[in-house]
Amino acid sequence: MMPNQPEQREHEQAAGFPSEAVATPVTDGGSAVAAETGAAKTYAKPTELLIMLAVVVIDQLSKEIVRRTLPLHGEPAQIIPGFLDLTHVQNTGAAFGLLNAADFPYKAAVMIGIAGMALLAITAYATQLGFHERLARFGLALILGGAFGNLIDRALFGHVVDFVDVYWGAAHFWAFNVADAAITVGAIFVLLDMIGLGRTHASHPV
Repeated sequence: MMPNQPEQREHEQAAGFPSEAVATPVTDGGSAVAAETGAAKTYAKPTELLIMLAVVVIDQLSKEIVRRTLPLHGEPAQIIPGFLDLTHVQNTGAAFGLLNAADFPYKAAVMIGIAGMALLAITAYATQLGFHERLARFGLALILGGAFGNLIDRALFGHVVDFVDVYWGAAHFWAFNVADAAITVGAIFVLLDMIGLGRTHASHPV
């Protein structure tokens, strides 16, 4: 008595004999691997790159306008009397005038090195975020754009131009620029994402 076909295939597979080949479509494996590799290396969306570029461009343009129109440490231009002026100061320290009064050897090189390391650390952190973490990614795009903007100033001039002077009466906030504002707003967005605001759940394929 001859065994039926399914039983025969099972016995052949158990004995190590090849079973009948199953027809499968042949695809270009190289293209598939390349596509997967390309997808894995996509760390930023075009909109995020545009946000970074926009921050850098606006920051650099605003600083150049200040250099050309406002004298250094001169009379400020009033925008909102008693609250907001535009001025022209140079900051050799960190954001919002931190370490501006400190003086030590090779200060410009040290500040460039610190800014560069911070930029690399932020970029490395940004690559670990999923695309569903939209608020954090938007915030980091602002932070990176601001960091690039101030780093350009430090590399070219050894200092950063600050010009926004917010005050109330005799109390003045530290002068800042567009890059500083972008970094601050971006940090707020990242913190909001860390506490769960603005985060969407990533879809898991079944």
